[in-house]
Amino acid sequence: MNSTFENITDAFEHIYNDVMKNGADHGNTKALYNYIFTIKDVKDKVVKTKWRKFKTSYAEKEWEWYLSGNPNAEEISKVAKIWKNHMDDKGNVNSNYGYQWNRNKQLNYVINELKRNKYSRRAVITLYDGKEHEKYRNDTPCTLSIHFYFIPSDDKLHCTVNMRSNDVFYGLCNDFYCFAKLQDLISSRLKTESGTYTHLANNMHVYDRHFKYFKTKKLNIFEKIFNKINVINRGKEWDF
Repeated sequence: MNSTFENITDAFEHIYNDVMKNGADHGNTKALYNYIFTIKDVKDKVVKTKWRKFKTSYAEKEWEWYLSGNPNAEEISKVAKIWKNHMDDKGNVNSNYGYQWNRNKQLNYVINELKRNKYSRRAVITLYDGKEHEKYRNDTPCTLSIHFYFIPSDDKLHCTVNMRSNDVFYGLCNDFYCFAKLQDLISSRLKTESGTYTHLANNMHVYDRHFKYFKTKKLNIFEKIFNKINVINRGKEWDF
């Protein structure tokens, strides 16, 4: 089922709690599968949940790195050490998405295709390529594709992101920031506005190091009494 949210903050909080409550234990994560949601307004790209402590300065740095198209992660790893785990012996990674969308001029293709045919179904950027799996030993792109399209009911550019795997706490927040910026960039080239953003993740997960932020709902007095009756009278049928 596709859930719809006004903004990324509402989406993040709902998804985090949903995965923590209903996710299956999967290695060192809790995970839900084939997770899909839509955000109505991409203007607000920042997660404002206090305990998430989203760093706009880092997200903007990552966006600028994508725009550079440079797969070398030496500089970005100075502010996010996790990139060091994914470098090859030259310091390059596969997950600079700007590098990927510039390969074979995919970004220009999408813009020109939508100029040629506003309702084209071909304006798709692919980031993960199964034909290159031998290159993914150190770094496998989490994003499969980004599809840009118009629908007859409005004049806005909509976007659908398809991911093989998505970490709720860090990945989702930073990915949305950059992909919504990309949506705005293409919208400006097409002289239109950005519409909805839809996100599909085959595996939406929370790592165990982030479980600590989950707070279970406190039961009210009536729920406590009802639960106590159930414990005492387990096995009996009640007709309320």
